[in-house]
Amino acid sequence: MNNAWVVFEDEAGQSMTPPRARTWGRLGVTPVVRVRGRGSGRVSMAGMTCYKPGERSRLIYAVREYRGRKDEPKGFGWKDYRDLIVRAHTQLGGPIVLVWDNLRMHLVAPLRKFFAANTAWLTVFQLPTYAPDLNRRRASGRW
Repeated sequence: MNNAWVVFEDEAGQSMTPPRARTWGRLGVTPVVRVRGRGSGRVSMAGMTCYKPGERSRLIYAVREYRGRKDEPKGFGWKDYRDLIVRAHTQLGGPIVLVWDNLRMHLVAPLRKFFAANTAWLTVFQLPTYAPDLNRRRASGRW
């Protein structure tokens, strides 16, 4: 695909419950750390870094907050990923070569159908499940 944007996508999540830990204190005095609020829920983020020669790089992202309410999704679903890809295509104004991992949600049938229906502007590459050679520096010190 000539003149395409190369787009790398990844996601992360973080619990909003504060961590509990032990620490040192004076003999007989238990240290207490007060935390305001209930601290329930989590926040999930999905982001795309976008690159094209001759253009400035771009960051396109989505954030979802989960507060534990009934019928509230805990994280991103396949429609959210589809919408993020469509938004990237709209904002970038050109074809996309998408590179992402093998998250189970990335492999569902509705997303595969979406990819097949949009081959005119979208090419998808799944990263290998386990590839330590892609994550390790070579002995020469170069990537």
